[in-house]
Amino acid sequence: MSTAQETTGGEVEPWEQVTPDAARRLLVAAVEAFAERGYHATTTRDIAGRAGMSPAALYIHYKTKEELLHRISRIGHDRALDILRTAARAEGSPSERLAEAVRSFVRWHAGRRTTARVVQYELDALGPDARAEILALRRQVDAEVRGIVEEGVAAGDFDVPDVQGSTLAILSLCIDVARWFNVEGPRTPDEVGALYADLVLRMVGAAPATP
Repeated sequence: MSTAQETTGGEVEPWEQVTPDAARRLLVAAVEAFAERGYHATTTRDIAGRAGMSPAALYIHYKTKEELLHRISRIGHDRALDILRTAARAEGSPSERLAEAVRSFVRWHAGRRTTARVVQYELDALGPDARAEILALRRQVDAEVRGIVEEGVAAGDFDVPDVQGSTLAILSLCIDVARWFNVEGPRTPDEVGALYADLVLRMVGAAPATP
């Protein structure tokens, strides 16, 4: 399924901030090409062709193929951080906020699976400076989830002997959804989100939350 067909039940298209239209079309084409062929096997000619443009036109908006990947990764990680930060800072108990964080994060990885695969699994293709920038965002993502878990432990709601390890496991579960989710499968993004929220609460020793 192409990025244009992906859906998260009403979530805002992640590329709407990219202007002009030609730059946005190239970004969407790059996401599809990287997801299908991998970053290293994709050429700028492949990307331009998918966007209905000439290779020369691509360089008007992006100097290199890596710049495209960096822009995609930055937008995707900013969105991931926003999702988790919103859940972490909402009202409610640690169990309620952790459940919402997992539900919304999983919905994004399922509904935007093509985008998410590129964002999450092509990090090593970035150069040192761009990679360091994205890793800093990943640390912030980790901190949002870890903070909820720590609050739950402090409140006596969670039974977690290893907060850092549990945080890594929670994020890994959510992110991996982008790898296997199939729109023609038996569950919707919302249903997978609800399932994973229940599983994660059981993992941390909390009572399942009411959706």
